[in-house]
Amino acid sequence: MPSNRAVPALADFDVVRVYALPMRNKFRGITVRCGVLLHGPAGWGEFCPFEDYTDSQSVPWLRTALESCTTEWPEPVRTSIPVNCTVPAVPPEQAAAIVSASGCTTAKVKVAEPGQSPGEDVERVAAVRQALGPRGAIRVDANAAWDPDEAVRRIRELDRAANGLEYVEQPCRELTELAAVRRKVDVRIAADESIRRAEDPLRVAVAEAADVAVIKATPLGGVRRALQVAEACGLPCVVSSAVESSVGLAAQLALAGALPELPFACGLGTAALLDGDLVADCLLPVNGQLPVPRRAPEPDPKLVAAATPPTEVRQRWLDRLRRVHALLDS
Repeated sequence: MPSNRAVPALADFDVVRVYALPMRNKFRGITVRCGVLLHGPAGWGEFCPFEDYTDSQSVPWLRTALESCTTEWPEPVRTSIPVNCTVPAVPPEQAAAIVSASGCTTAKVKVAEPGQSPGEDVERVAAVRQALGPRGAIRVDANAAWDPDEAVRRIRELDRAANGLEYVEQPCRELTELAAVRRKVDVRIAADESIRRAEDPLRVAVAEAADVAVIKATPLGGVRRALQVAEACGLPCVVSSAVESSVGLAAQLALAGALPELPFACGLGTAALLDGDLVADCLLPVNGQLPVPRRAPEPDPKLVAAATPPTEVRQRWLDRLRRVHALLDS
């Protein structure tokens, strides 16, 4: 994304810290979440692209961190955000316990985990329904794991197990596949990867392929850029996190706070997925709600020190930061 602002040099940031936080359960195939904290004139930002992202794919993640460090976020139109709890691909009893402890009335359930069976997904979703009660909302996320025919079968099975799904997120990889599935099922289809991994998220044609747009400030290049993407999609939006620490999660909350409409609970209760945090007042939902911050919270030096990884990990992330920074506006 080209920018009219001069790109700050890395030397302009007075604090750069690499962190590594363990996950409570394996999530998106990882057990440790790593990233880099940056401090600039407007506060703190977090650079945390997943390990499998290329340097070029990581550029928007750095833009988001720089936005948080150097500018104010847009004015919010609400003070709090309803959020869902996130249920990893865990056994049914553990899934129910996560939901019961969350205080949320909406649950997002991971399905189609490699190595697991369709029956395990059905059991997990059924356990979540029992824990939520009849009025709670259940959405599932397949991370583009299915082909269209399998997606139709699995969505119908999971819809029955949930006694009604709110939506299914990214059941297939391609937009044409999403559109084909959407025509055959009675459950809303939500697009996630189809938007944020598009060559131009502002121009991706999702309106005929999905009912809901899942947007994330972190991989889209910042709060302002994500607001533009949301407007261009022309669909109801759900803001979801990229499993950041509370420092990076604050930008996602700022995005949710600034959206003109917010018809669904957002996927921003993800600090609970981490076994620890970098701030003393972790951004965990209370009664299913999170406040909208005006800037990222201040990291606690003791917590940052405790989360500091070995030298080789720090060096790998600092090298990655330098490479991605060199790509800005190139």
